Amino acid sequence: MSENLINLYYVINANDFSAAGEASGNVKKKLVQLGIDPAIIKKTAISMYEAEMNAFIHANGGEINVEISNNRIVIVISDKGPGIADLDLAMKEGYSTASDKVREMGFGAGMGLPNIKRYSDELDIQTEVGKGTTVRIIVYIN
Repeated sequence: MSENLINLYYVINANDFSAAGEASGNVKKKLVQLGIDPAIIKKTAISMYEAEMNAFIHANGGEINVEISNNRIVIVISDKGPGIADLDLAMKEGYSTASDKVREMGFGAGMGLPNIKRYSDELDIQTEVGKGTTVRIIVYIN
């Protein structure tokens, strides 16, 4: 079992669009400070940003827990939103349930979950309609 070096916690407030993506930006800065390989930082930042935005856009916010250890970065984003009715469909590139308003702002292209899968080393999504979704992302450092 790896030793935890850093634990970070963020709240995603769906009512503050100016803060959208702030947590993933902060984690990216922390990884740079720690001297993590830029390729690992890119994978982490993209996958976390996509999950953060999904919670922001589709679930009225949520919370993020990040653990940075010697050998991996674990990101857990949980929400109490509507859940994902058809996870297989949601994993398809281009599929989106984003509102027109969100699309007009340049989001909701249906690439969130596919990008998380593409850039993470491990992805686990637990979702239940009417109860919410928890996304667990792991990016290995070594």
